[in-house]
Amino acid sequence: MFTGIDEVDWASLRHAHGSAEDVPGWLRALASADTAERATALDGMYGALHDQGCVYDSTLACVPFLLSLAAREEVPDRGGIVELLVGIGADTADGDPRAREAVCAGAEVFVRLVGDPDPAVRRATASALVHFLPAPARVLDLLRQRLRAERDDRVLLALPEALALFVRRHPAHADAAVDLLAEQSAPPYAPGLRLAALGQLALVAPARLPADLVPTAVRLQRERSAHRARITEPRAADSLVGRIRRLRPSDEEGSRLLRTLHTALGDRVDDRIALLDGQLTGPDPVDRCHGVWMAAALLRGWRADHRGTVRLLGAQLGTEHDWLRDAAVAVLAELRALAAPAADDLHALVCARPDLWTHRVERGTCTLGGPLRALARAGDPRAIPPLAHLLAGPAAPVDLGFGLAHLGAAAAPLAPAVRHRLGRIPPDSPVAAPLLAAVGAMGDEEAVPQVLRLLSGAGGGPGARDDTVTGRAIETLELLGATARAVPALRALLRTRHAAAAAGALWSAQRDPSAILPALLWELGRSDPVSRRAAAVQLGRLGPAGRAARPALRRMTRSRLARERVAAACALWRIDADPEPVLPVFQQAWAQDPRTRRPIARCLTAMGPAAEPLRHLATAELAAPRRHLAHVDAGGGQGIPEDEALLGACREVLATV
Repeated sequence: MFTGIDEVDWASLRHAHGSAEDVPGWLRALASADTAERATALDGMYGALHDQGCVYDSTLACVPFLLSLAAREEVPDRGGIVELLVGIGADTADGDPRAREAVCAGAEVFVRLVGDPDPAVRRATASALVHFLPAPARVLDLLRQRLRAERDDRVLLALPEALALFVRRHPAHADAAVDLLAEQSAPPYAPGLRLAALGQLALVAPARLPADLVPTAVRLQRERSAHRARITEPRAADSLVGRIRRLRPSDEEGSRLLRTLHTALGDRVDDRIALLDGQLTGPDPVDRCHGVWMAAALLRGWRADHRGTVRLLGAQLGTEHDWLRDAAVAVLAELRALAAPAADDLHALVCARPDLWTHRVERGTCTLGGPLRALARAGDPRAIPPLAHLLAGPAAPVDLGFGLAHLGAAAAPLAPAVRHRLGRIPPDSPVAAPLLAAVGAMGDEEAVPQVLRLLSGAGGGPGARDDTVTGRAIETLELLGATARAVPALRALLRTRHAAAAAGALWSAQRDPSAILPALLWELGRSDPVSRRAAAVQLGRLGPAGRAARPALRRMTRSRLARERVAAACALWRIDADPEPVLPVFQQAWAQDPRTRRPIARCLTAMGPAAEPLRHLATAELAAPRRHLAHVDAGGGQGIPEDEALLGACREVLATV
């Protein structure tokens, strides 16, 4: 296995972390009898030799030894070694062909491994054959033989993936591979294999899918789950890992089968909604939990009538399984107003489980519990009584104010209690900014003294810890129309990081451009793009009084950052009312950076008939199936409410233009 390893000058070779002198130790550790030693070595090689798909000279030097290790049956955990070889040879980030050539040179090893006694090796070898063996007909024949001979379920599920990879890599030989996939997707094969084949067919040959794809997939999933439930698994060990497995069962293989099908269906949203309907109404709670997370992906990425899916998410809240309930609550909280079809279920859970009204996070911080947060974010006034109870308590959740803010004027009965708490907290309290948000949303003008107290105490100079409180206090004063009562404090903030917001508030109070233009022009010249954008927005509010900023704004429309260009173009329109220089900026930025679309749409609405040349942008956006931030905000967060706001802004554009 290691013949010649000491003849390599490893110290002169490099990997991601420097000298490769530690590589021979890792290679030898891969053959160790100690499980932890093998795992540590494999992790080290992934991090150093295959870091982000880069190829190093030490990577190439390792390949012959890795191939030798993979070929020796006495070496444990060889499946991981084969997977490492596949990663090295197939996933090169910079297009360097050397790693692939090195693995291809030893590809005959994989031919021997396709029938290896170890199922993990056979599983990993399926894709290795497709990637590295040069003769497509031979590869297909080996995969066909393996399909006929294989009895291990996990290996069988890897074979359709290998066939789909074969179709993509060898289109001239694709028909025979597609025929094999179609064969595996039909009776008499097992439900899991049929689901795997359907998912891969959907990816590479959707025309070969059955007409009743969704009902078939739902039925196969349920049959597979019923079979899995009948298998008597050994009781999990009485250890931390064992207890976690009993508390939160999982079926990652089943989840991957359905995720593949959802991915393949892509923009076929109606089919995906129907598939989710089957997943979320099935008898197996693990399958339903997987359906919850796949519903989240659909809701985040695609526009459609999701009311039926949301109702089914709400139906999961009555489950006896905490992990399923918590998953559904997390998704519903992200939906904001779109969670309304599940509001009755959320309210029922809030009423039944007061212990879930709050949640303790790290360092003992108390926040709103998921069900109550989701109900408040949906704008449902039934959240007010429990929020009032928490507000009256000695230690209100730090984010309670944000929950009230989502309820807006409906939460006005709680305004006195909010004012009382706001008047007692120090400016650096973590509850200050959320409570200020609540005051602004409720429109509580009687809270102005408390807001002024926080603004005066927050400061906002360099290094200020309560930066958020200062910005939120200025915004709240603007919402309440009370900036005239804060002029001295706002003038002091013109020399801080809040200069743009303070200038805007002073403009609302005094309408004196000479008092704020110097500060805004200074901000416009800073290196911080956030400060420049904020200054441009406030200059636009000045209208013709901001003419002195036109040269700087015109330069800003040539920035490399699309959001800067858009902020400057919007300001120029409001100052000059000339559409000619700004429409090209909007056209280009709309396509370049989806995050600019909402401010552009607002500006187009303000332009009225002058925006006619860009009317098609709003029309196309309203017809697009995908949410505009689906690729930018992949983790959720603000993506859904931002997209819903953009759709509303586009409708306003069409109504105005």
